[in-house]
Amino acid sequence: MELARATGSDPIRVLVADSNEVGRQLLVSALRRHSDFRILSCKFEFDAIQGTLAESGADVTVINVQTPDPGDRGLGGIRRLSLTHPEVSQVLLLDTYNQDLVVNAFRSGAKGLFCLTEHPFRMLCKCIHRVHDGQIWANAEQLRYLWEAVSQVPSLRTVNASGMKLLTPREEQVVALVADGLSNREVARELNLSEHTVKKYMFRIFDKLGISSRVELVLYAVHNGGHREAEWLAAGA
Repeated sequence: MELARATGSDPIRVLVADSNEVGRQLLVSALRRHSDFRILSCKFEFDAIQGTLAESGADVTVINVQTPDPGDRGLGGIRRLSLTHPEVSQVLLLDTYNQDLVVNAFRSGAKGLFCLTEHPFRMLCKCIHRVHDGQIWANAEQLRYLWEAVSQVPSLRTVNASGMKLLTPREEQVVALVADGLSNREVARELNLSEHTVKKYMFRIFDKLGISSRVELVLYAVHNGGHREAEWLAAGA
């Protein structure tokens, strides 16, 4: 772990996490020129970040995620950090991005996405200040990706061998929300239904799909899920 002391009152504590030694040193050197930052650094590994946060704390992490990885050295690690340290705002550095990466990064808890290949370094400093103030940092294209994602809801291709649909639109919505990890009570609140009604939907869904548990339902959704444009149904539908 390296620590660069900054002058000035109440500097923002910034933890730079990058498994590339050269890249990490260059970024640390650039940031330590700004007296409003107090810079720490470590490898982009969950245990290393966790240890640094436990020892010195941080207000913002700047993490270089050039090759997204489902484990602790990718967005999985970002998610773990968000859950264990919700008080720390996370900025992800990217070379390139697409819709899936943008949406999954914000779902994992990132507060800002920044591309050094597209914007000058001084904008990164502004980004750090903004997320530290509780704001979200994203460009217009990334915001469009997020809008497109929230305007869609998961749906299931629940058809039998003859091509007949197995679930009603409301039942598909219930499955989608359960697959997102919502409890029956949360599903009821989301769809403006009673919890008892949601339980009845669940029994019917289990019967139609030939499954017997929420775990099986989530796995079914993972293997059979698609996307369609959001469809809002009346409470009694």
